[in-house]
Amino acid sequence: MSLLRRVIVGTCGSPGSIRAMRYARDLAASSGAALIIVHAWTPPGGEMADRRAPNLLLRQVWQKAAWQRLNDSVEAAFGGQPDGVDMWPVVMRGPAGQVLVHVARCPDDVLVVGAGRREMLARLWHGQVMRRCLRHATCPVLAVPPSPLAGYAARRWLRLLAWRHHDLRAGEALDGADSNS
Repeated sequence: MSLLRRVIVGTCGSPGSIRAMRYARDLAASSGAALIIVHAWTPPGGEMADRRAPNLLLRQVWQKAAWQRLNDSVEAAFGGQPDGVDMWPVVMRGPAGQVLVHVARCPDDVLVVGAGRREMLARLWHGQVMRRCLRHATCPVLAVPPSPLAGYAARRWLRLLAWRHHDLRAGEALDGADSNS
């Protein structure tokens, strides 16, 4: 008998969430647990805007769009329904961290989240979902680190920006012109 009953993973369509979904699928398949893929959504403009001017038709459109984003994430991660595992998609309204903690409420669940980017500024502004899950979940939480390629791409982009804004001095320009001729 397996100790895991459900493996819960959140998705937003980002590369980090796709990587977390694949890890969760492998964990669920190896333990015989059900895979629960959760997509949380909030109305455009936030909850306050929706409370000021509620519209049932718009809420249905937003929920349908959330289901489409979940289906697109599953397609991107697995190319369709994952093999060898029972998958249950869930779309819930609310902040992602709060929704994930609510769904993963049993002690025999495991919650899988993407750890996000590792740069200092990214950690300051992003990662609230992971921190909320680690702080409030009543089950084990696994944080899947980002792909090594994601860090390489970010560092390469920063180097390109630094070079682009590099002040070129007359002496450096002349040295470069002499070596090219």
